[in-house]
Amino acid sequence: MRKILFVLLPFYLIATSFVLPKIPTEKQSFRNDTLSIAKNSESIVNLNLSESQNIFTALDFMNDEKLDEAVFEKAYKGFEKLKKSGQLAAESELLTIADFSKSSNTKRLWVIDLANKKILFNALVAHGMGTGEEFAEHFSNTDSSHQSSLGFYVTETTYNGNNGYSLKLEGMDKGYNDAAFARAIVMHGADYVNENFAAAHKRIGRSWGCPAISRELAEPIINTIKGKNCLFIYYPDENYLNSSEWLKS
Repeated sequence: MRKILFVLLPFYLIATSFVLPKIPTEKQSFRNDTLSIAKNSESIVNLNLSESQNIFTALDFMNDEKLDEAVFEKAYKGFEKLKKSGQLAAESELLTIADFSKSSNTKRLWVIDLANKKILFNALVAHGMGTGEEFAEHFSNTDSSHQSSLGFYVTETTYNGNNGYSLKLEGMDKGYNDAAFARAIVMHGADYVNENFAAAHKRIGRSWGCPAISRELAEPIINTIKGKNCLFIYYPDENYLNSSEWLKS
């Protein structure tokens, strides 16, 4: 008997060394199918997102003030229409947004690189003296009103003036900001746009209608956005939002 076992043992070891393929159970197959459907569904959802939604989703606001997606969508719509109409530089992929519905003590200006889906700058920006105190309330397209003007602008050339290094702006919304060039509404640096001023006065300082930024960031921001790029100054004014040609479908 021992001799027989000794003879058969090698054959048993060889036979048991082969591993049969594992056949998935019904439960495992169902789970795999479910995961596959979920992945496909996720891809379909991403394909269904608009270009503005894809860009906004990719933006990292971790160290910046959060921009409202609805504001970004409006700004992006105007940007696209301005570019298609030839108002912006052919290679323009920059969008600057100033959300004047927010407190002037918050960093309510964003410079966004649309091509690379990155926030280049997030900064304080002042509104006009006639527009309000901490919060913007009144807007005008009239000279000497000292009020800010809503709408889309195209950035032009730079110059050195009474407020230092400045950027000329061309207002693109008729009746809302198209007098900006004549009113000398420009982007410039100002000593009153900083957190220390806000802490002392409960608000940052105000301009004569210009979107003024800090002295420290004036040159880098202006040099980034100059030369036929888009600036959008937003406020939830229904008359403006319903009448701007750049926001119409």
